[in-house]
Amino acid sequence: MLYDSEKKDIVVVLTGDLMLTRRLSVFTEDRFLRLRDIVRNADVAFSNFESTVRTCEEGIPTLRKGTYMTTEPHLLDDVRWFGINLVSCANNHAFDYGEVGILSTLSHLDRAGIPHAGTGRHLTEARSPAYIDTPAGRVALIGMTSKFDEWAQAGEQRPDFRGKPGVNPLGFQTLHVVDRQAILELKRISEKLGLEADKQRKKNLGFLTSSEIGVDTEREYQLLGQRFMASDDFAVQMRANEKDIVENLRYLREARRQADWVIVSLHCHEVGGATFLTARKQTEVEEWATFAKDFSRRCIDEGADIVVGHGPHYLMGVELYKGKPIFHSLGNLVLQGDTVRFLPAHAYSRFALDHYATPSDFFEARSKKDTQSQPADPLFWESVCAVCTFTSGKLKEILLHPLDLGFGLPRFQRGRPLLAGPEVGKRIIERLARLSKPLGAEIIFRDGCGVIEGGPR
Repeated sequence: MLYDSEKKDIVVVLTGDLMLTRRLSVFTEDRFLRLRDIVRNADVAFSNFESTVRTCEEGIPTLRKGTYMTTEPHLLDDVRWFGINLVSCANNHAFDYGEVGILSTLSHLDRAGIPHAGTGRHLTEARSPAYIDTPAGRVALIGMTSKFDEWAQAGEQRPDFRGKPGVNPLGFQTLHVVDRQAILELKRISEKLGLEADKQRKKNLGFLTSSEIGVDTEREYQLLGQRFMASDDFAVQMRANEKDIVENLRYLREARRQADWVIVSLHCHEVGGATFLTARKQTEVEEWATFAKDFSRRCIDEGADIVVGHGPHYLMGVELYKGKPIFHSLGNLVLQGDTVRFLPAHAYSRFALDHYATPSDFFEARSKKDTQSQPADPLFWESVCAVCTFTSGKLKEILLHPLDLGFGLPRFQRGRPLLAGPEVGKRIIERLARLSKPLGAEIIFRDGCGVIEGGPR
């Protein structure tokens, strides 16, 4: 054997969303430093970098809802100190500060020496794998997101026109299945409001394609940008865009031919399952959307070793498919979105706050002084760090270290991960075990961790 990488042995650490606004390297709690050592001791340590790296002069805020994320460039030193050495940038916060924000993030990450995937100066770059060389071999990362504003997508190059900076999309369409009586009522509403006549005017004008206007059939009907299909029951169906599937799988196959190991990162806010139609709280919806499950399995079929999901900001199940792990959502690694130093005027105006309002005024208005949204739900502040050990090319085991991000603490303290204490840790792993069992992953609680044994499934 010439090279160590031929052994096909590797340790990969996977973490969730990294929304960093404060230092990490100044803290010395034992449970924090032990977590850092777990991350550092891996060959590869991944996180979803859900922010824009920028100075105050870089980027112009887009008009959007939600938090405008900024990670100041000097904080990338803390990312490296913590041990994270591979990130995906494909997510719904990548475009908070437009194309310039995309470019500044790429530039600062390159300067910090942190390999990244999922965004680019044009679509080909955004779809292309990132690579990191380790003693255990070369590792490739494909990053994509199903959660994005239409204008945040990277654009293709042309011989006569440059591409557009943006994210690598995995777009999808939503089909609302309703009964036939509902279809008749939708058509009646559309006719009475003049929307049918407006459709015809747009067709006659010729500026929009048929798909943009919406093509109605006997069974399918489009109203206000939403698609409805007549059936005997009610349901919501989501289907990924075939073009995005084909092109992302093409680059996955490229990564497979260029690296010892391949990781696919999917940022997906979309959820489904039985509770989707009835749950009153976001964290009560416990399943990924079907299209995300199906696509993740196709990635494994095409040669991915790991699929790591994130986006909902709380834990979802772990799946073993053909002996390889699919993490439906790893929750948060760092959740510091409510200590952003500056926000644009548009964010304040949404909550009727004037020009004298401060970031704290905004976050208190949005969460009603921590009585709703993420600050009021402990599941947003409980996650895991997954340590995947492969030997001879096969998954040996996954250790799931439960993390406590400080639920209930003031915003200037919470959001930084520590290894969870016994009571919180057991609760986290028991919930994750319940969610994972239907997905073929048996999790046992041992020595404060969740354990998944490898092997064929």
